[in-house]
Amino acid sequence: MGKAAIIVLGAVLVLALVFGVMGIGVYNNLIGLGNRVDQQWAQVENNLQRRSDLIGNLVGTVKGIAGQEVEVFGRIADARARLLSAGTPEEKMAASENLTRATQEAGLLPAGGGGILGTGGRFLSIVEQYPQLRSSELFLKLQDDLAGTENRLAIARKDYNDAVTEYNTTRQRFPTVVIAGLMGFGDKPLFKADEGAREVPKVDFSK
Repeated sequence: MGKAAIIVLGAVLVLALVFGVMGIGVYNNLIGLGNRVDQQWAQVENNLQRRSDLIGNLVGTVKGIAGQEVEVFGRIADARARLLSAGTPEEKMAASENLTRATQEAGLLPAGGGGILGTGGRFLSIVEQYPQLRSSELFLKLQDDLAGTENRLAIARKDYNDAVTEYNTTRQRFPTVVIAGLMGFGDKPLFKADEGAREVPKVDFSK
C-alpha cells in the first residue's frame, strides 16, 4: 500500500472516529431530552386522568339532584370516553380539546372563563334551580378539587411544552438534525389546548 493510500485511509478513520464520537454524543443528548419529555407527559396524563375522574363525580352529584333536566350527559360522556381510550399523546390532546368544546357548547364550561359557576349557560341555571347544589359539601369540594386540578394541569402542560420545545430545537439544529434523522429521532408534539381547558373544570355526565 502506497504512502498516499495510507494517508487517505488514516484520514477516513479519523473522520469515522470523529463522527462516531459525535453521533454518540448526539444520541445520548437526545435520549436525555426525550426522557424529560416523557416524564413531563406522564404528569399531564396523571392530571388528565384526575380531571376525568372528578368530572364524573361532579356530574354524578348534579345528576343525582337535577335528574334528567340536564340534556347533555350523553354528549359529554362520549367525549370523556374518547379521552380515556386515546392512546398517543396526539390522540389525548385532541380528545381533551373535544371534551372542552363539548362542555363549553353545553354551557357547562364558560368559553371565556369565569369558573364553573361563572358566565351563564345551562349549568348555572341548574344550580340556580337547585339550591341544594350550593349547600352540598360534596359538590363544593368537587368544584374546588377540579379547579385545583385544572391549575395543576396548566402547569404540567407548560412544563411538557417547555421540554418538547427544548428537545425539538436541539433535534432541528445542524448537524444534530442529520444524525437524529439517521437514528430515527423525530419531533415531538406540543400540547396546544383550548384556552377554556386552563380556566375551568370540565363536567362529564357519563357516570
